[in-house]
Amino acid sequence: QAQLVESGGGLVQPGESLKLSCVASGNIFRIYTVGWYRHAPGKQRELVATVTSGGSTNYADSVKGRFTISRDNTKNTLYLQMNSLKPEDTAVYYCKAGILLAIGNTNDYWGQGTQVTVSS
Repeated sequence: QAQLVESGGGLVQPGESLKLSCVASGNIFRIYTVGWYRHAPGKQRELVATVTSGGSTNYADSVKGRFTISRDNTKNTLYLQMNSLKPEDTAVYYCKAGILLAIGNTNDYWGQGTQVTVSS
């Protein structure tokens, strides 16, 4: 099994920044594409950004130029640097990872979520 744990959420004012982290642990052999998703009240969960094992990134149009996704494969850690935050960025942010376990199974894993609130 594998586990993902997010951290770094909080309450900030519009225009400020936050950096989210997501650490993967467990019997991991390899981590494939990883990404951040968010779920705001009254809305469907949406993709924020993804990064492949080769480093290719993809962003939602709403966050392009403001958010940066990155990964540290030596630490099994995923990051999301969020700048110029807006009230509409308020949501619970989840990380997701495609993980190949040492026993040979590949599954998608989700973290428990971290709350980001942007408000003045």
